[in-house]
Amino acid sequence: MAGTDDAAVAAGDDDALYVLTAVLLTPAQFPSVLGDDYPEACAALGLVPVADGYGLVLGQDGDGARWTVVIDDVSLVAVAVASWDCGMEYDLSPDDRSMVAALPGWPLALAVAAPGVPAPHDPAPEIGDQTPLCPPDTSTWGAAQRRLGADEIALQWAAWREQIDESAFAAPTDGKTVASDESGHDAPDGGPGRAPLTGIRRVLHEARSYVDTPPPLGRVRSSFAPGDARMLRADGPGWSMVARTDDIAFILLDEKPGEILTVGRGPELPGLLEALDKMAVRPN
Repeated sequence: MAGTDDAAVAAGDDDALYVLTAVLLTPAQFPSVLGDDYPEACAALGLVPVADGYGLVLGQDGDGARWTVVIDDVSLVAVAVASWDCGMEYDLSPDDRSMVAALPGWPLALAVAAPGVPAPHDPAPEIGDQTPLCPPDTSTWGAAQRRLGADEIALQWAAWREQIDESAFAAPTDGKTVASDESGHDAPDGGPGRAPLTGIRRVLHEARSYVDTPPPLGRVRSSFAPGDARMLRADGPGWSMVARTDDIAFILLDEKPGEILTVGRGPELPGLLEALDKMAVRPN
């Protein structure tokens, strides 16, 4: 995220936008809190899901109003995000030719604000020609919180993985991948949960169907992982799965608030993960 002390001006003095952060909205990388796939995330912002995607620049104008500027210069945003992630300064100043839309509000929750302007607030109704964007409600368990939970597992894979005792996986009795039978914990506190086999088998069945019938773009994504492995993320109606191609899988279900379920390697999971990785979208 861009530091507030380094907020960049993305327009002229009369229309200054003080940039706070930016995110990618592409088939391979998008704010998953907005949807299970790329088209769904685009629809949340009223955008057409073009193949190359967009960059979302979040900032405030001179009056402090929140704005989300959508640009088609994806590489510019990618460089800015990579620079900020490395702790480097980067002046993100897209030109007017790359601007696709200026949307009132922010689709994501930000805890920062531009210095020297009023506190963040929605633009006046007469300025914005649509209802201001606002972050999805994550105060209670639901699809948005389930996807955020999967994001956290992917980011902190090692921490979650070390909580799993291999002896907790039951011996297979039907040739299928088996799940952990550890006692449950609430997701905010961490810890793997009791696995309802019917729920897990439903998720694995739906994920397997993606191999034969490709789902909407972004339902299955593959990203870097240490070694020769890949980190896989798959989402579907009411579920999210995070897995490493050389390891186990974690599953979250809308119907199981706060529980994190684990799927052992078994004879089935490795082949499924390999097949999903082959058809997954990847960052350029």
